[in-house]
Amino acid sequence: MSALLLLFICLLLGALVARFARPPAGIVHGINWWVINVALPALVLALVPKVTVDAQLWFPVAAMWLVFFGAWLVFAVLGRVLGWSRERVGALVLVCGLGNTSFMGYPMMQALHGKEGLALAVVADQMGCFPLLASAGVAVASLYAGRTPQPAVIARRILTFPAFLSLVVGAVAGVLGGWPAMLDEVFSPIGATLTPLALFSVGLQFKFHLGERQLSALLAGLGWKLLVAPLAAWGLGMAAGVGGLTLTVGVLQAAMAPMISAAILADEHKLEPSLANTVLGAGIVLSLITIPLGNMLLGG
Repeated sequence: MSALLLLFICLLLGALVARFARPPAGIVHGINWWVINVALPALVLALVPKVTVDAQLWFPVAAMWLVFFGAWLVFAVLGRVLGWSRERVGALVLVCGLGNTSFMGYPMMQALHGKEGLALAVVADQMGCFPLLASAGVAVASLYAGRTPQPAVIARRILTFPAFLSLVVGAVAGVLGGWPAMLDEVFSPIGATLTPLALFSVGLQFKFHLGERQLSALLAGLGWKLLVAPLAAWGLGMAAGVGGLTLTVGVLQAAMAPMISAAILADEHKLEPSLANTVLGAGIVLSLITIPLGNMLLGG
C-alpha cells in the first residue's frame, strides 16, 4: 500500500507543481532525459541478468503486440463505421495501442509484485512495447499523416536506444553469471530514481481538455485500453496455458495507461493532439484504480 501511495504522491506533486509553482522551462525535458538515458538503462542493467528464462516468457511480449495490432483493427473499423477522420483513427491507434509500460508500468509492477514483477515488466516493455513504438508506431503515425515511413530511421532508433543497448548487455551479463556485487550496488540505486522522477514528470505533463465531439472517441479509446485489451491478453494467456506471475504482469502491462511518447508522436504528426492528450490524461488517472483492481481479480 505504501508503494502505491508513493506513486500517487509523486504524480499529484507533479500536477501541483505544474499548476501552482511555475517550474523552470525545460524541466520536463531534463527529467525525461535522465529517466530515459540514465535511470532506465541502469534499471535494465540491474534487472535483466536476474530474469529467469522460461517457456512462458514470450507472453508479456506477445500481449503488447496483441494490444497494438488489436487497436489498429478496432479503430480502423470504428473509424469507417462512425465516419472518423484519418487523424482521429491514427491518434487512437497510437495512444490506445501503446501502453505506459515503463514510466508507470515499472513502478506499479514493483509496488504490486516486487523485483520479480518489475523484471517481467522490463521484458514486456523493452522487448514488446518499445520496439512497437519505434517501428509500427512510427509507421502508423506516418501513414495516417500522409507521410512515407523510413525503415532506416526506424532501425537506427531501435538499435541506438540506451535501454535497448542495456538490454543486450544485461542479457550477456546474465549468461555469464551476472554482475559483480560492486557493479550491482551501483546500478540498483541509480535505477531506483526512475520511479519518483517518472511519475513526477507524468504529473507535470498532465492535461485534460475534451474537445467538441470527442466523447465517443475518448470512451472507445479508454474502453479498449483499460478493459478490452487486457481481457484479450488474459484470454490469450489462458488459452496458451500461461499462469502465475507471468500471466498477471503480462495482463496488467496490457492494461496500463496510454503511453506519453505515443501522445507526443501523435502531436508531432498532427493526429488530433487534443484527443490524444485527453485520452492520455484520463487513462493515467483511471489506471491508478483499474490496475490495482485488475491485480486483485487476477489473484495478485
